[in-house]
Amino acid sequence: MTGSDIPSSFRLAYVPGVTPTKWVRVWHERLPHTSLELVQATAAEAPELLADGGADAGLVRLPVDRDVLSAIPLYTETTVVVIPKDHVATAAEEVSLAELSDEIVLHPLDDLLAWETLPGRPAVERPATTADAIELVAAGVGVLLVPQSLARLHHRKDLTYRPVPEAPESRVALSWPEAEATPDLVEEFIGIVRGRTVNSTRGRAATPPRPAKDKAKDKAKDKAKAKDKAKRAGAGGGAAGARNRSAAGRKPQPGGRTGGQGGKRGKPRGR
Repeated sequence: MTGSDIPSSFRLAYVPGVTPTKWVRVWHERLPHTSLELVQATAAEAPELLADGGADAGLVRLPVDRDVLSAIPLYTETTVVVIPKDHVATAAEEVSLAELSDEIVLHPLDDLLAWETLPGRPAVERPATTADAIELVAAGVGVLLVPQSLARLHHRKDLTYRPVPEAPESRVALSWPEAEATPDLVEEFIGIVRGRTVNSTRGRAATPPRPAKDKAKDKAKDKAKAKDKAKRAGAGGGAAGARNRSAAGRKPQPGGRTGGQGGKRGKPRGR
């Protein structure tokens, strides 16, 4: 890929709860001339957005259709229960599903957890979104189980949360449209999220080549530095030679030493 073929921007989709900030910062450091555009999408919308070309890659929640999208799992989130701060469960460090059996457990339509059997007692009506469910928890209607990042995203002073180890977990992945060859900029971002160094041999094809005139300038600078170094080395050698010649021309002092102190040590013995 030549410099003129490199796209001028990279579109990255991300779902609620995922924070791409640290990876975006590294991107700007490594590819300052290729802008990164963030595209926010719901967990349900993100796969279709990628498939339709609305973004080059995305930080999504699994599962995705592997016939349409490629995906690299990044991490798995702990599931927590969101509860009012005065709830009895706040006394424990974590909560079991059995302890929620008598609770009304809200199950929003955009729920991200794959439940085989829903815990607790169902609400009369399912909230439309997680944000709506949070409001109902604050109103004392029930409790809500979500990935920890969503509990943080919807933080309120009157609510808190506790881990629920037995609950299903949500996995976050980097995904992009399936293709025979992974695009260069996607390879760049894969390298960043996987922690590859800037000198890695993979994912560097998209870096624009340096202009020939810049290379010529650097070559001229290196040549000038080498010439100056040789000149200094020659001058230093001449001075050292002069010192050696001066030392060689001195007459030995009594006592076999060249310095004035040597004469004192050459005092004859006996009286």
